[in-house]
Amino acid sequence: MDESDLQTIPVDNTYREVFVLHNREFQHYAVDNGVYFAPVDDDEVERLQYMHGIFNMMFDNRLLFPPIPRPRRILDCGYGSGSWATEVAEQFPECEVIGLDIYPYPMPLDLPTNLDLQVDDLNSPSTFPSNYFDLVHSRMMSGGIHANRWMNYMADILRVLRPGGWCQMVEIYFNAQSDNGTLTANHALQVWSQNYMQSIQPYKDPRAPLRLQNWMTQAGFVEVESRLLTLPLSGWSNDPRDSAIGAANQANVHRLLSSLAVFPFTQALGMTLADVQLLVAQARVEADNPGFKAYFPVYVCIGRKPGGSRQQRHSDSDKSRHSSSKGGRYGDSRKRARH
Repeated sequence: MDESDLQTIPVDNTYREVFVLHNREFQHYAVDNGVYFAPVDDDEVERLQYMHGIFNMMFDNRLLFPPIPRPRRILDCGYGSGSWATEVAEQFPECEVIGLDIYPYPMPLDLPTNLDLQVDDLNSPSTFPSNYFDLVHSRMMSGGIHANRWMNYMADILRVLRPGGWCQMVEIYFNAQSDNGTLTANHALQVWSQNYMQSIQPYKDPRAPLRLQNWMTQAGFVEVESRLLTLPLSGWSNDPRDSAIGAANQANVHRLLSSLAVFPFTQALGMTLADVQLLVAQARVEADNPGFKAYFPVYVCIGRKPGGSRQQRHSDSDKSRHSSSKGGRYGDSRKRARH
């Protein structure tokens, strides 16, 4: 690969263009190309930051699940608020952390110097070199990856990983469940869930979280492990830890029930804003009701690229550091084909 392929160029203004719908800002490129249907405004960035804190509670503040004691290069697919990438860069100051996202979200100026946030569409083939990263992190991408792209997405991740490198995926299945079986198809939470899954198809696969393990195995990963966790929608659990997570998650749920629904419910399903707001309000009440013991399933999946070793070796013979890293810079994207 020519070194020029790894250089950065200013972000195309196409990626900055937004429009307002029902008082929320959406990215023109993402909507026009069926990439992403959630808002990109400050309210959503704040929610994503808050949701990162929920994940930290769920994972006991573990950012990396596979055994990678001294990572050198990490790729974060869909960095969103930048919270995960920033914390990883701070935890591993000698590691080069690169984040990709479809929208140039506003970021603080004091990003870690080893963090480089870039703008690109992850539905296009990756142009990173093969055998490059120790870890590729992909979280909450089921709303961004095209339904027919997943196997190629997995293949791209496998290619850019070093032999022995790891892939780490986390996805929420937005189909509300009840721990005691009291939620029925007629309840607002289930109506919201079914509407959401219907409204993002055929662009997205709402059941992608359930298929991560099979896809990863089919792509050629080994030592694939998958865990199903429950994310309580409020503090209903008798377990103190789960109750604390649910209580903290309550505010996030209130906001996501609205933010994830505004565009697809009104534009794909033809619902009026008033009907969406009423459904969201009813769903919030049910999410808060401890009697329903409502939760979202969370799927966590890791897999290793064959070769290498579980404990990644660090040698001086590796390729030079990615030429696009420029000390916590934000607002550049690598040269690659645009859609």
